[in-house]
Amino acid sequence: MRDPRLVTIRRGGELTDANHRLLALWAADCAEHVLHLFETDQPSDTRPRDAVEAARAWATGDLQMMRSRALGGHAMGAARLLRGAARFAAYAAGQAACVPHVAEHDLGAAAYAVKAARAACPSDPLAGRRERDRQRERLPEPVRALVLDDQARRSAICWSVFDD
Repeated sequence: MRDPRLVTIRRGGELTDANHRLLALWAADCAEHVLHLFETDQPSDTRPRDAVEAARAWATGDLQMMRSRALGGHAMGAARLLRGAARFAAYAAGQAACVPHVAEHDLGAAAYAVKAARAACPSDPLAGRRERDRQRERLPEPVRALVLDDQARRSAICWSVFDD
């Protein structure tokens, strides 16, 4: 069952446009923080970077939702043939660009970013926790409680990356 706090008002939920934009910006920040892991591996492929920029452009009203969502799909396409940190970083970018379509994709962007951080430092058992904590520090106050509640509720389907 979808949380009505993550469904836009125009679709019968409680999420305001302002908070939807904040979720998209936060998801873009999560994805961009690990984007270098993809770009180091695939320097000529701009699809994940384009997706992060699309999420931001949608949040500022400079891009339509359908275009952002399409760019998110392209970023996920860039991930498919890869493994490890680069793959997860591209998926994070793709998820961020899909937040305009479905706000709940914010958690996908954050979870894939944590997975990318873990994969980039497999010998560091705290790499994922540091990434998760960094994300939480950067949560905009108006959506902080909402995201933390959603992380607790859906962590199990996000590889438990939000568990303490």
